[in-house]
Amino acid sequence: MSRSAFRPASLAAMLAALALTCTPQKAHAEATLVIEADTGKVLQAENATYPWYPASVTKIMTAYVALKAVKEGRMTLDSLLTVSPIASAQAPSKMGFKPGTTVTLDNALKMMMVKSANDIAVVIAEGVGGSVDGFADEMNRNAQRLGMTQTHYVNPNGLPAEGHVSSARDLGILARAFFKDLPEYEYFVHLPGIKFGRRTTMNFNKLIGRYPGADGMKTGFICASGFNLVASATRNGKRLIAVVLGAQSSAQRAVKAAQLLERGFSGNKLAWLRPSMGTVDQLAPIDASPPDLRDQMCGPKRKRPAAEDEDDDVEIATGTESSDGNPSMYAAGLQPQTIKTTELLAGAAALAPPVIVYTGPTRTGSAIAAADAAETEAQTPKGKGKKGKKPQIAAAKPDAKPEKKKDAKSDTKPDAKSDSKSDKKTASKPEPKPIANSAKPLSGDLKPPAKPAAKPKDASAADAPKSSSKPAADKKSDPPPKG
Repeated sequence: MSRSAFRPASLAAMLAALALTCTPQKAHAEATLVIEADTGKVLQAENATYPWYPASVTKIMTAYVALKAVKEGRMTLDSLLTVSPIASAQAPSKMGFKPGTTVTLDNALKMMMVKSANDIAVVIAEGVGGSVDGFADEMNRNAQRLGMTQTHYVNPNGLPAEGHVSSARDLGILARAFFKDLPEYEYFVHLPGIKFGRRTTMNFNKLIGRYPGADGMKTGFICASGFNLVASATRNGKRLIAVVLGAQSSAQRAVKAAQLLERGFSGNKLAWLRPSMGTVDQLAPIDASPPDLRDQMCGPKRKRPAAEDEDDDVEIATGTESSDGNPSMYAAGLQPQTIKTTELLAGAAALAPPVIVYTGPTRTGSAIAAADAAETEAQTPKGKGKKGKKPQIAAAKPDAKPEKKKDAKSDTKPDAKSDSKSDKKTASKPEPKPIANSAKPLSGDLKPPAKPAAKPKDASAADAPKSSSKPAADKKSDPPPKG
């Protein structure tokens, strides 16, 4: 190879090495990491070894510990857990079950991983570990065994607590362990959504059903941490894991994770010039305090309060202001990808129907559908009856006045104004029998016999709406109850 031909490659390699060793790391920006699931090889890392508040990404470890207990025979997915007052008192996001409610470990895991239910995380902790503190100890023992040297757990749900920390490095290690140790339970980290009666919650991980090959794992958010995401995707038998901590929104964390995964899958002909960063467990931890993004995420300067399930459509395009912020990617010949949030999140995700969850013991087959129907009925507001039953209710009442009051509560048709006008026209005229029971216009009651030709027209105009939607006209005086 000639000297002139070698010069550009040498320069690229030098720039890459310089970038890796001299690039200032911004502890208060965000932390990102991309690794190969099988080998643990690091493809990119920025601030990956800074301590960070994990928020609800904590629940990956909660699920890991619970499922390890199942695999070891200490629990089963059918084990029945009870909601305690402590669990019921947890802050949202939550299922909101009353103390004493029972739920299987299987349903509890589905509720926790999809809805990120903080009360259910405590239900699992108390059911598996005996208490929140006992379960936290078990979480920490597993973290230590896996080599998560920057992680310490205080609770199973990630709600703010002194000393509850992790890092992108440690979360990458945990994600690898989950796929390696619990392959038979992978479905818990890529469920499309859950349905509990009338309530349906889709997965907060916006990559599921949208990004090609996405198959996990968990989102998280508290004001101090920003928007976090541990994401995984598999293509051609190769699985990558991406970690994003401290993103500005739920949309941004999804886009950043997609960018990281895309670069990892696409590679580059000059990628061999980039010095190896080794494996994720070889990344050197940094002794520092985790950044507190509370003012940035939830302060007065933010247009609207941030929330885990927010759905903002901020468009992000990378270039010189790439989200990875690591010049080594460019020096090594890896061109930045451009992924717009509007493209990534446009339209509905290609998801399977949400999984039905329920309380009580394990059910199978038609019993699951029956439990779902019963819960749906229980959640239906009592003041809203079915439309098909309204005529029956009206006909069954012999007294006109009670009929009006009863039907006004169950009827929600929007044509109250037109009906009220027709009612006013006929209010002062005698009505010998209820309108709801009259099969014909009130020809003898509304018009004198001297004008028989005008009776059908006037009577039909007044009676047609009056017999079919008269209850809606009385809504002004007796509004329907709010469920």
